Amino acid sequence: MENTKILEFLELVGRLKHVKRTGWVICDIDECESIAGHMYRMGMMTFLLTEENNPTKLDRFRCLQIALVHDLAECIVGDLTPHCGVSPDEKHRREDEAMKKIAELTGIAGDRMYDLYKEYENQSSPEAKFAKDLDRYDMILQAFEYEKRENAPKKLEEFFKATEGKFDHPFIQQLVTELYRQREDFEKKSPLLNGNI
Repeated sequence: MENTKILEFLELVGRLKHVKRTGWVICDIDECESIAGHMYRMGMMTFLLTEENNPTKLDRFRCLQIALVHDLAECIVGDLTPHCGVSPDEKHRREDEAMKKIAELTGIAGDRMYDLYKEYENQSSPEAKFAKDLDRYDMILQAFEYEKRENAPKKLEEFFKATEGKFDHPFIQQLVTELYRQREDFEKKSPLLNGNI
């Protein structure tokens, strides 16, 4: 691995710290999270897997690795959503091409990242499926945080509707239940919904 290529790789990764997630930009969320922020919290959530809530013995380190690479292609192609006018096939083609470019910069490490990315895209392992749950959960948790910050109950309902019934892992299902409970409480207490404004 040449040091110049490693530096190029690290600069590409660094872009993710500054690229805002498209869904929030479209919804006019001020100071919204970056792609790196999203992947970081997903990564931190993998540490919450314990003997107690991980009966299928998911490989926590593999879950962490998948969380950290699942959106890595976006440092080149950006955060493409259905609102961007790009077909799912074209999105996957662009992301795959970007991941191949990233892999070329880092040799064996890049091959590993590419394999983990494909595992996630193909949902070909229990760890990839868990990472998908984390991806969806982080999105609705972030949506709720924005609703609270802006005192705007149900403003981001579309994100909850898009993920409803799509969580598979029992631990994440429990977190979703708690998030929904807190969101309901927030809605009940909001002066906007209770006609107090």
